[in-house]
Amino acid sequence: MVKMPSCCQLRISDGSANAERKFFRATVSPILLTVLCLTSTCATNAQESPKNSKEILISQPVSPLTGVASSGNQISLNGRTLPGTWLQQPGKSGRVTTHLSDGAFRQLIGVNFLNTSNSAKQPIQWFSSMTKPLVLSTRLLGAYRYLDISNFAQTSGWEIRTNGNTLVIATPKAQVTNIVQSQQLSDASVNSLQQARILVDLDRPTPWQVAQGSAIAKPQIPSSDLDTPTLKPTTPPNREWTITLDGIADPVLIERYTPQPPAAPPALLPNLLKQLLPVAPTQPIPPAPDPLIQKVEVVKNQTIISLSVPFGLSPQVSTVANPNRLIIDIRHDPLEERDITWTPGLRWRQNYVELGTQRFPVVWLEVNPRKFGLTLKPMWASPNGLAGTAPLIQTAQRYLAVAGINGGYFNRNNKLPLGAIRRDNQWLSGPILNRGAIAWNDSGQFYFGRLTLEESLITANNQRLPILFLNSGYVQSGIARYTPAWGATYTPLTDNEIILVVQKDQITQQFPGGKVGGTAVPIPQDGYLLTLRANAASAASQLPIGSTVSISSSTTPTDFSRYPHIIGAGPLLIQNRQIVLDAKAEKFSNAFIAEKAIRSGICTTATGTLMIAAVHNRAGGYGPTLAEHAQLMQQMGCVDALNLDGGSSTSLYLGGQLLNRSPSTAARVHNGIGIFLKPR
Repeated sequence: MVKMPSCCQLRISDGSANAERKFFRATVSPILLTVLCLTSTCATNAQESPKNSKEILISQPVSPLTGVASSGNQISLNGRTLPGTWLQQPGKSGRVTTHLSDGAFRQLIGVNFLNTSNSAKQPIQWFSSMTKPLVLSTRLLGAYRYLDISNFAQTSGWEIRTNGNTLVIATPKAQVTNIVQSQQLSDASVNSLQQARILVDLDRPTPWQVAQGSAIAKPQIPSSDLDTPTLKPTTPPNREWTITLDGIADPVLIERYTPQPPAAPPALLPNLLKQLLPVAPTQPIPPAPDPLIQKVEVVKNQTIISLSVPFGLSPQVSTVANPNRLIIDIRHDPLEERDITWTPGLRWRQNYVELGTQRFPVVWLEVNPRKFGLTLKPMWASPNGLAGTAPLIQTAQRYLAVAGINGGYFNRNNKLPLGAIRRDNQWLSGPILNRGAIAWNDSGQFYFGRLTLEESLITANNQRLPILFLNSGYVQSGIARYTPAWGATYTPLTDNEIILVVQKDQITQQFPGGKVGGTAVPIPQDGYLLTLRANAASAASQLPIGSTVSISSSTTPTDFSRYPHIIGAGPLLIQNRQIVLDAKAEKFSNAFIAEKAIRSGICTTATGTLMIAAVHNRAGGYGPTLAEHAQLMQQMGCVDALNLDGGSSTSLYLGGQLLNRSPSTAARVHNGIGIFLKPR
């Protein structure tokens, strides 16, 4: 989440990592979505109006998958049930082959995906050779890419069976025989970082996972001298990371890394001599750095290694064979270069992009929208209206999106949109503050600019009253309009609104809205509501019950009107290869402009390729400013580029997984841009 400008007087984008977020958690089961997506009717309609999509998902009968013996959306790995899509199908000589979605395979087993330009083949590395990697065949079904793991599982000694919609996997029991740290981290700072390595020896290959946790609050220890002030930390707190292995650690290792209880603080007495003799002030002694390995424990036949990693550093985990070993490098540049053709027209890339002396880790998807079958659509969290937020993973799965990125801003308190959303020529939410937006059509054409929607209410005697806001959570004095896209009802957002009900272009009711958050007012399906706020309430006398009204609507620039799909965010970064960043003109605050934060963006290149990108903290420091973000996008070849909501909202999704961060660290978001595959 990035903070909203002060002029909005609203806070946006929930930046907390709520405990309720679950990896792969969806409103509708992912495998059901996959099954439905394989029917041509559902796969087409799922990209159309969400209202129609919802009806299809609920009422459409499930067709059997051609050539698939069984499928499901849960994986039981050594007794623990985890979400993840899978399928089995008949193979040669009556043998059944097992296929896992690549997100589940990578994140639950710890497999490293290697670069490939062949979307039908995925080389992998898992306790194996990097020079002669195992290559798995891929199969794209619906919104997921599946890898044939049959030979891999057999070679690894796995036992696999099915139980309803659950794939049950049992891997051979493994022992963690040693854990060695090669170097202790010093107290790290942004300008001076030391790296360390942890070696975890195993008697055999075993699944492993890495997860980022919360910042570690460090208690302040008072000085032993009452006259010496307690030294306050000058660097951000360490962050918890956990490495979890399906194996049991030797008890000696658990004892070695069991933290000792803290010693009782000494009783402090005043130094009376200091009151008699002049003594030079004592320099406070900085606290010793936390040990990197905080704890090793065995829980339910898993070994969990808890780490305390200083700001600016992150673990990079790899595996080797002979001996079987997990290598955990604590680095200021942990991002691994990646270039994977995931499906024709969709390429997953990640690398460091240099800006002067700074190096920024960037994860992005390159999309060829002219490739047959690839389309883009806006998507939002709630199936019943515009109020609500959800993890991008959940929203993408509900829409059957193959890939996606978070979109525009929202009010984190009431979870209402603060910017333009237009889909299939229907305005879901209007733009605000003449902010940057991207528009596109289904032919792969895009348009970037600063967008204003100009609506007027035309009365029977040809008076024109400006409508300033459409289905918006941005609340100011004036007339606002709320359509059925907002939801079934509207609840007043300010005190003393005058609410008018319009049905079939006629005002049928007029009444006071009362207190903010009061009575919910039904929105007619054949019309809309008008809310008159503050000074605009005086216009009620010009709009009596029974009078006829109409709406005129246009965009500035008019080019936006030619495109059926629009997402607004801002600020606009690049137009025609030139940086046009003017956050002040888009009413962003000085604090927002200067903030160094994780960023997300969308752009087009000279070849017509679309890029959706997540830019994270620079090596050893914080994320880019808006100016740096614009320069980075320009350096990556962007011809036109738009900044999207950022911070903890930044989420880049592909086939059931987040590519740029641990799902537990991603905030719930209101809307996003989805990439879809039409059936061939």
